[in-house]
Amino acid sequence: QVQLVESGGGLVQPGGSLRLSCAASGSISSRDTMGWFRRAPGKQRELVATITSNTVLNYAVSVKGRFTISRDNAKNTVYLQMNSLKPEDTAIYYCWTYLSGLNYWGQGTQVTVSS
Repeated sequence: QVQLVESGGGLVQPGGSLRLSCAASGSISSRDTMGWFRRAPGKQRELVATITSNTVLNYAVSVKGRFTISRDNAKNTVYLQMNSLKPEDTAIYYCWTYLSGLNYWGQGTQVTVSS
């Protein structure tokens, strides 16, 4: 069993920055892949970025060069640094991991990019 708790969302102006955090607890190790997904209003959930141990696996094309995923294995915490935010980045952001054939999700944190 794994629990994921996100924090760090909020309202930011276009061009601004936010950093999301996801603290994991339970049966998770540094070898397990973790990542971020998002769901924008009226759209399907999409992958943002994933990381395993300290190796970044991938980024969505739409965020490459603007977002950075990182991980503190000692704290079982994954971060998403989001720079140069655009209105189209507005979404609920979910932390994710996959263990023993199951997907685990956090409760989500709202990110709104608006002037």
